[in-house]
Amino acid sequence: MIKNIFYRNYYLPPKFKLLPTNFTMIVTNNKPYLSKRIIATIIDYGIYYLFFFIYIGFFGEDNGEGGKHVTGFLGLIPIIVWFIYFVLMEATFYATLGHQLFELEVRDIDGSKIEFTQALRRRLLDFIDLGFLGIPAIIAIKNTEHHQKLGDLWAKTKIVKIQDKKADVEVS
Repeated sequence: MIKNIFYRNYYLPPKFKLLPTNFTMIVTNNKPYLSKRIIATIIDYGIYYLFFFIYIGFFGEDNGEGGKHVTGFLGLIPIIVWFIYFVLMEATFYATLGHQLFELEVRDIDGSKIEFTQALRRRLLDFIDLGFLGIPAIIAIKNTEHHQKLGDLWAKTKIVKIQDKKADVEVS
């Protein structure tokens, strides 16, 4: 059952009818989308860790124990890439690449677009949400009203499904 419909960033009250035309509809129907979120997160962190290991392979120095490490400014590059890929991408496009593949977006708890500080807050708690094989996030998603992980609770955000629909707005 659809609870709220938003057109771009505007709420459509129930008295509106939807007729054929083009726009993106955000359906906020209180589903957890748990398997899609898990796969999207694996894709996102897979992309990040692929970059990380290639980067360390090229720019890392031998540590004398068969491994490599980076120090100084070079040590900040993976953190900067994490910030750009996760925080800035969500703040700008409301989703990372993995979430875009499954048509999932991060939205404010009321369904409106998120701000930069919300994207930053929800990602700062990834180390807790994704620690222990993601069990804290799964528990939180299954036990909160809006199916939020811990970072979402702090940032007051939620994940919604984006659906391309043909619709027009007509007041009845």
